[in-house]
Order: sequence, then C-alpha cells, then structure tokens
Amino acid sequence: MPSFDVVSQVDVQEVRNAVDQANRELANRFDFKGTDSVVSLKDNAIELESASEERLKAVTQVLEEKLVKRKVSLKALDYGKVEEASHGRARQKASIQVGINDEKAREIGKFVKTLGLKGVQHQVQGDQLRITGKKRDDLQTAIGKLREHDFGVPLDFTNFRD
Repeated sequence: MPSFDVVSQVDVQEVRNAVDQANRELANRFDFKGTDSVVSLKDNAIELESASEERLKAVTQVLEEKLVKRKVSLKALDYGKVEEASHGRARQKASIQVGINDEKAREIGKFVKTLGLKGVQHQVQGDQLRITGKKRDDLQTAIGKLREHDFGVPLDFTNFRD
C-alpha cells in the first residue's frame, strides 16, 4: 500500500551557516557599529542581542534574510518576548521548532480527512504523520493540497513508498 511521511525538519547546518553570515554582516555594516549586536545559536534556539529594541528588530531582519537565502523556513522560528539585558541592552530568543506536535498532527489529519480522497488514512507516529492510501494519485493529490494549506509549521514529505 503506497504511503508517505509528513515531517517538520530544519537543516541545523544551514541555520548555523545563516547565523555565521548574519554575524559577519553585523560586524561589517556601518549602522551596527558600536551596538555590539550578536546572533548566537545555542541548542535549539537562536539568541539575538543588541543595544536597543530598534537595533534588535534590524538584527532580526538581517537573520531572517540570511535564513531565507539558505532556504530555511521562517515558520520554524518561534520568537519569544524582548527582554531587557544588562546595561540597557535588548535580548530576544527564537526557538527552532522541530517535529510536529500532537495538536498540529490532529489538525493535519482532519485536513486530510476533509479532502475526501477514497482510501486515504493517516496515523500519528511520534513527531511525524504517516499517510497511506490505495492509489498513488490520491497521495500525490494529498501532498499538493497539504503544500497549499498553511499549518504554521514547515512541512516536508519524505519516505514516499509505492
């Protein structure tokens, strides 16, 4: 029986490269001189720090540009609130979401059911979703519809078996 997996993954190496590029640009740009703006990757989170909230927004924009160039979906980032750091500086943490949580998996499953494709079923397997069907064409239709719909998380389709 044909099947495929719906997963939400982020290439950590691409995120690391984007963070390095953002730091290089912050060091070289004139409008960031003297602000000591820093972007750092720690575990599954990116920490942004700058002299003020306005500079922090600019740092966020630079980081997002670098992530988009490296084809990392911005849906994978979950920004926390802006905190005040020492010496009047501003700090923000952006956690990287990996995997599909139960709530999103249920939402995707309901969406697949509402498509009305005959013989297509879903099954939650940890942080991913397996979708099976009788016909390959129905599964390809399901992939197309899932790509069109916005679930708030980046979706990848892997392990397509015939």
